[in-house]
Amino acid sequence: MAKVTLHSPDMSKSEQIELLVDTGSTYTWVSSIVLRKLNAEVKTARKFKTIDGRLLERKVGEVLIEYMNEKATRMVVFADKGDAQVLGVDALEGLGLEVDPVTKQLRKAEALLAL
Repeated sequence: MAKVTLHSPDMSKSEQIELLVDTGSTYTWVSSIVLRKLNAEVKTARKFKTIDGRLLERKVGEVLIEYMNEKATRMVVFADKGDAQVLGVDALEGLGLEVDPVTKQLRKAEALLAL
């Protein structure tokens, strides 16, 4: 789990939440209730395939994510009730983080992949 801080576009509001780190998820999924509190703007809707093969359509937008003194504006999925809330690979890479394969903890990446 990672305790991250999400910020509204104008930085006037923030919410600290715990997200499961999921290297199998491209995007970060956050409760639509939390994202609405932050005035996160819906940019579009996308289709997602679940691990069991179901297709879901969810709204997506952007928020500023902060963790380990790093900040990055990333795409987030407006999670419905019952959806898992996860920190996905896109956010990890944007924040310059990686999962330590031994300890299974997040750490700052020594370097990011160039290609």
